[in-house]
Amino acid sequence: MPVKLICASHSPLMEFASPQDSSQEQKVRTVFAKLSEQVKAYNPTLIIAFGPDHFNGFFYDLMPSFCVGIRASAAGDWNYGPGKIDVPEQTALSLVRCVLNEGVDVTYSYRMQADHGVTQPLHFLCDGQLDRYPTIPVFVNGAAAPMPTPKRTVALGRAIGQFIKSLDLEAERVLILGTGGLSHDPPTPQMGAVPPEVEEFLIAGRNPTAEARQARQAKIIAVGQKLAAGDTSVAVPLNAKWDQALLEKFAQADFAALEAMTEDEIRREGGRGGQEIRCWIAAFAAFAELGQYQMTTHVYEAISEWIAGFGIVSAELKD
Repeated sequence: MPVKLICASHSPLMEFASPQDSSQEQKVRTVFAKLSEQVKAYNPTLIIAFGPDHFNGFFYDLMPSFCVGIRASAAGDWNYGPGKIDVPEQTALSLVRCVLNEGVDVTYSYRMQADHGVTQPLHFLCDGQLDRYPTIPVFVNGAAAPMPTPKRTVALGRAIGQFIKSLDLEAERVLILGTGGLSHDPPTPQMGAVPPEVEEFLIAGRNPTAEARQARQAKIIAVGQKLAAGDTSVAVPLNAKWDQALLEKFAQADFAALEAMTEDEIRREGGRGGQEIRCWIAAFAAFAELGQYQMTTHVYEAISEWIAGFGIVSAELKD
């Protein structure tokens, strides 16, 4: 059955900061280059990309737990894009119908703005071309509390796995992509803990000016530099132990343990951006619907300058 999976952390700081230990960056970029060649050889006819958002495309004026892009473009943050994502519209609508029929309520958008949570991994895995392969972006809320439970996220993944099973897999080559985390605590503002003008941004901050976007990005770059210098007051420190335990859960397809995780636990152990592991959870749940799998961990590095426990894995179905 021609279905493959890749899950990868993301960090927009990859293009704005270099780790003191240059070997960390080299390992990550080497793996991305290797997997990009594998994706090119596989030549997927469809990518289903589970990704979060960082208040670039989704806001509190109407915050879904899950949203499927029927039409989508890059938000353009961190210089990924702008540009359209090649969403096969009728296939995306069929996915939505299947998920609804499986009992999972999902929203959908004819004007999705996908931020670097989707566009960065597409950039690295698709030769910098966001529209190289037909792609359905699936937003999973991992930034705006309250968030979907891991249990409900598994249900979403399983429903999309059923959709994949419904395809003509003799003709299709499907790549499931998940992105986010692992331990990761960027300075994402939180409702109820910020001044009114920041709350207004969280509610309706679409399409900021170039100056506003640059100022926001500069704050994030500064946090990475302070964290790398040992200032743990600016962010929850990276948690390699938690990250490795998560990777083991994914390798063992231990969905019971993943479902038992709570929003508070993830925030405490993995930071604000640790909530993005829901995208990995959904991706692996979709893949597991197709059969037993074998996961390979290509790289894991705790990179403070990128504010990320950076992991990249792939998985193949067992014979």
